[in-house]
Amino acid sequence: MLPDPSGLSDADLERLRDDTPASRTCHHLNNAGSALPPQVVVDTMVGHLRREAEIGGYEAHDEAQERLAATYTALGRLVGAPPERIALTTSATDSWLRGFLSIPLDAGDRILTSQAEYASNVLALLAVARRTGATVEAVPDDATGVLDLDALRDMLDERVRVVAVTHAPSQNGLLNPVTEIGGVLREAAPEAWYVVDACQSVGQLPLDAPAMGADFLSATGRKFLRGPRGTGFLYASERALTLEPALIDLHAATWTTPTDYVVAPTARRFENWEKSYAGMLGMGAAAEYALATGLDVLAGRIGWMAERCREGLAELPRVRVHDRGTRRSGIVTFSVAGRDAADVAREIKAAGVNVSYSPREYAVRDFDAQGVTGLVRVSPHVFTSDDDVSALLDAVAAASR
Repeated sequence: MLPDPSGLSDADLERLRDDTPASRTCHHLNNAGSALPPQVVVDTMVGHLRREAEIGGYEAHDEAQERLAATYTALGRLVGAPPERIALTTSATDSWLRGFLSIPLDAGDRILTSQAEYASNVLALLAVARRTGATVEAVPDDATGVLDLDALRDMLDERVRVVAVTHAPSQNGLLNPVTEIGGVLREAAPEAWYVVDACQSVGQLPLDAPAMGADFLSATGRKFLRGPRGTGFLYASERALTLEPALIDLHAATWTTPTDYVVAPTARRFENWEKSYAGMLGMGAAAEYALATGLDVLAGRIGWMAERCREGLAELPRVRVHDRGTRRSGIVTFSVAGRDAADVAREIKAAGVNVSYSPREYAVRDFDAQGVTGLVRVSPHVFTSDDDVSALLDAVAAASR
């Protein structure tokens, strides 16, 4: 196997693990579910909650304005965007819905999506299609297992209103070519709205939403970004800021006359006023920590550790690694012949290794194409150690006997 491309020294890795105390006490390989936060995230959140208790919630919010502004800036830097293009939300799904539901759709409109799209996204697509008379179609994969650009080009016409694609699917290590997809759309369907789900790629890969041509890009705080649960953010393009949000409150718009209002000119139009400001500040601290570590460093280390897991798993009897694509994320999925994946995941967790289980209903098209009903998912991070990988392989070996 090639050496670690991150450039991190042993001392660097020890410092990163010191920043994450729980990395010393558990084998956490479920960072695609909810990652271990660095201590600075915990301290930031607890500090704000203390201020709420000491001086009041509104007053603590007023006091934190500078740090909240820095949160927008840091999140924007993660995706190559200015802070006014960022909206704070409560989750990746919340972000995605706030973008997608603002796009007007009519009978006969076409929505294109990927084969590996996540259930929450597809359910929303199907529900809107049922209400409006639009249709939902999945673009075929190419021979490597990612969205086929030629097939996409062939499917585009003037009726295609939305193209919604997940960059790094939750249940597979593939990476869809989101920048290339954006290029195809600019050339062949410039009026189509492009919605990118980046909930699993923010925090582990350098991203540039404007270069993708994304109109909306959704993300969460709790996964590879290592922020708290209950947080997320949405990037909105300049064109997207012409859309009327599906839901507005007094934060997203100003009530100007008894019968009229004006929507905020920035991505704030996609926000709600009420949110956990401790959580938002924690997400901002996580973003600043990721930027200080270096997105290229994170991508190199996470990708390398994922490949180590794949290689080790592939050597075990009866184990099949399911990840496709020529370029892969930090998500590793596998099955054990003759074993129910949910049972395997439970046994691995009982052995002290945190992994997760992905059932068919999370990604019906993808699972049916592979002929499986469930997969075990492993997701290392920058703080993952050799001992973590060894513990995983020992637990899987025991489950595959």
